[in-house]
Amino acid sequence: QVQLVESGGGLVQAGGSLRLSCVASGIAFSTKDFNWYRRAPGKQREMVASISSSGGTGYVDSVKGRFTISRDNAKNTVYLQMDSLKREDTAVYYCYTSSTWGQGTQVTVSS
Repeated sequence: QVQLVESGGGLVQAGGSLRLSCVASGIAFSTKDFNWYRRAPGKQREMVASISSSGGTGYVDSVKGRFTISRDNAKNTVYLQMDSLKREDTAVYYCYTSSTWGQGTQVTVSS
């Protein structure tokens, strides 16, 4: 059974940074692609960043140059480093792989 557990969310001022973590279990971690999604209040869920099993990455335009996705196969963990945060980054952030979602972690950016 695949399980994803996110952590690292919180309240931060605009311009600040947070690092989200997603620990995966029940899968062959190194062989899987992972995505970070977010859902802002009143908006549809959108994919923010992706990382392939080989380490290739992709980002939605709105976070390019500010967010960095990475993975540590030894720790079964995917990270999302978020810098220069903006109020519009406020959302619940979810980790996704293998048709499985994590429970989400709230990120709130204040002005």
